[in-house]
Amino acid sequence: MIHFVGAGPGAADLITMRGHQLLTEADVIIYAGSLVNPELLQYAKASCSIYNSASMTLEEVINVMKQAEEKNQLTVRLHTGDPSLYGAIREQMDAYNITYDVVPGVSSFCGAAAALKAEYTLPNVSQSVIITRMAGRTPVPEKEEIALLAAHQATMVIFLSTGMLEQL
Repeated sequence: MIHFVGAGPGAADLITMRGHQLLTEADVIIYAGSLVNPELLQYAKASCSIYNSASMTLEEVINVMKQAEEKNQLTVRLHTGDPSLYGAIREQMDAYNITYDVVPGVSSFCGAAAALKAEYTLPNVSQSVIITRMAGRTPVPEKEEIALLAAHQATMVIFLSTGMLEQL
């Protein structure tokens, strides 16, 4: 089985207990290169095969997963933050017919609020949080342009856009 595991916002101790347990049991770990704290790899057992997906194509990643599945090995695909937010896991899940599950992670937007000792929702200020991103290599639907979303005057969490701060 393939386990898509959220690595959390960066600190090795902010991975979920389930994610940690899977890392200790994994026969194969494929992690998202410089986006995942390498300290998390220290949880792996000595016999675990570890792959840095930053230097791999999608096809190579999928081949490693398929080979591990054929050997009945437990595989962890370690993603940053929470795989449900900009995790690009759908293309991996759809690429082959292998059993998988998703283990949520602590998203960086939660980690950021904790580090700032801040809340995203405050009475009489904002009771809604919009999670979005600027259009880049991946387009954003017209109805989700930043200006249109900002019109709601809700709290906004903007991912993947630091290179476009002036435009933002």
